[in-house]
Order: sequence, then C-alpha cells, then structure tokens
Amino acid sequence: MASETGTEIVAEMVANVVSIIARPGHHLEPGDTIVILESMKMEIPVLTDVGGVVQQVRVDEGDVVQEGDVLAVIG
Repeated sequence: MASETGTEIVAEMVANVVSIIARPGHHLEPGDTIVILESMKMEIPVLTDVGGVVQQVRVDEGDVVQEGDVLAVIG
C-alpha cells in the first residue's frame, strides 16, 4: 500500500513477529525478506514487492500483529 512517506508493507494475518531482517537504512530489492512472522507454528517470511530503502520498521520482535497492521515503510 502506498502512502505519502513510501510503500507500507502490511501483515496479511494475525501472527507473532519472530525476526526482523531489514532495518532502517537497508536497501531492498523486490522479493527481499523484511520480517519473519509465525502463525500456527509455521514461519512466514514477509517479502517486499518493491525496491527501495527501509524508512521505518514499525514492529519489534515478539509483537503480535493483526491483519492490516503496518510492518515497515519502504521509500
């Protein structure tokens, strides 16, 4: 989802944040992993569809996210 500050990467399901791979300032290519979520004992990598620089990571490891929560912003 695009916003004024960049592209928002959102959670597609309720899950726990297991690992944060990308940090602010990292340059990403389409298909790169941003975070790894866990739901129903399965690890789910969250990939970016766009390239750019990570502007914000809005979650911490151990957080529980809901469907639609913004995980990161890429500009």
